[in-house]
Amino acid sequence: MTSLIFLHSLWHVMLGFVFYYPLFMSSLWIVGAIFFYFKNEKPYAKYIIPPLEANESWPGVSILIPCYNEGQNAVETISYALNVKYPDFEVIAINDGSKDDTLEILVNLAKNNPKLKVVNLAENQGKALALQAGSLVAKHEYLVCIDGDALIDEYCVYWMVKHFIRYPEVAAVTGNPRIRNRTTLLGKIQVGEFSSIVGMIKRAQRSFGRLFTVSGVITGFRKAAVHEVGYWSPDMLTEDIDITWKLQRNGWDVRFEPRSLVWILMPETLSGLWKQRLRWAMGGVQVMLKNFKVLFLPKQTHLWGLMVELMLSSLWAYTMVLVFLVWFMSLFMPITFLMPGHSPILPDQSSVILIGACLIQFGVSKWLDGHYDQGLGKNYFWMVWYPFAYWLLNLFTAVTALPKVLLSKKGRARWVSPDRGAHQQLKKG
Repeated sequence: MTSLIFLHSLWHVMLGFVFYYPLFMSSLWIVGAIFFYFKNEKPYAKYIIPPLEANESWPGVSILIPCYNEGQNAVETISYALNVKYPDFEVIAINDGSKDDTLEILVNLAKNNPKLKVVNLAENQGKALALQAGSLVAKHEYLVCIDGDALIDEYCVYWMVKHFIRYPEVAAVTGNPRIRNRTTLLGKIQVGEFSSIVGMIKRAQRSFGRLFTVSGVITGFRKAAVHEVGYWSPDMLTEDIDITWKLQRNGWDVRFEPRSLVWILMPETLSGLWKQRLRWAMGGVQVMLKNFKVLFLPKQTHLWGLMVELMLSSLWAYTMVLVFLVWFMSLFMPITFLMPGHSPILPDQSSVILIGACLIQFGVSKWLDGHYDQGLGKNYFWMVWYPFAYWLLNLFTAVTALPKVLLSKKGRARWVSPDRGAHQQLKKG
């Protein structure tokens, strides 16, 4: 009898955690994001470029673009980078052992563009070492790093550099990626995801303390800070998460700048999306294992919240799977500590609450990023599919990531050409 009471209580604790944890985090993100907007975004709403103080001036910037098999995207990406509106900049394209015509395209572009430098790595070394190679030849202290398929906004650099010249403790400023391919269901859902999840979480994390990660597709760095922590780690699957933690553990500040826009391509097939999200999840697990000891270091208290959130998110994923499996088994055999017909996902039939919270979160995010990305409202309807499609995807990638990281051999993280969906011409405004 005692064991049955214990199992019954444990079952309800697990159900409560599965239900209330995402509800609590959603509420936290909404409050933090709204606070961030009124403190950091609204005061600059009327400016195209940020104003400078009397004793400030715009320093030189090096735009780094690591490329691997980017023959299809190189011309467009480089052209956007060369056309940014900024007084003093150079563009450095790093060909990381591409097997297509990327190098030839980059060399031809450099012949007619004195601002463009090309660095060629004969063999594929991975994004981390490609970025390091570019930073070593950069002539400026401030680096803006974008991916080889990204289209940088013409005023992006101004908004990033503002943080560096005004705050000497800032080591990195992550930008605001926006989805270009919006024709398929997966593309439409990801438009909302990057606002309601990615953008909102970054705003909230900055309001409450530190960022879990910069966006690898668009981030500005202070070169001295990156050099201090040993540059990007070549053995990490997600070098962007790793460099964020390395900088913050060394006492540097990392910020989010929503006006630093870049337009990106995302996977539009299930297999491509699975590979991408599994890599992200495995990178998060690698960083968790690498930095777990911060919980025992009094000087690293500023990172405790991030680590606890990361651990709870992993625990939630495994709890969700366990609860679902137990409930599924109860359909075929009697399990006495379960209530008949009791859903493992929504205790007490509270689906209305979760759906309502999702819609509120999506609505707030549309309002926030709608200042920079026109037409977000068109994708609001498609976000009703997010909990069904992406929660399940992220759930199973999270559960798969931990054993894969624990069982895999540590080595160099090299490029894999991703699925980038349907290539579309960017329409501004």
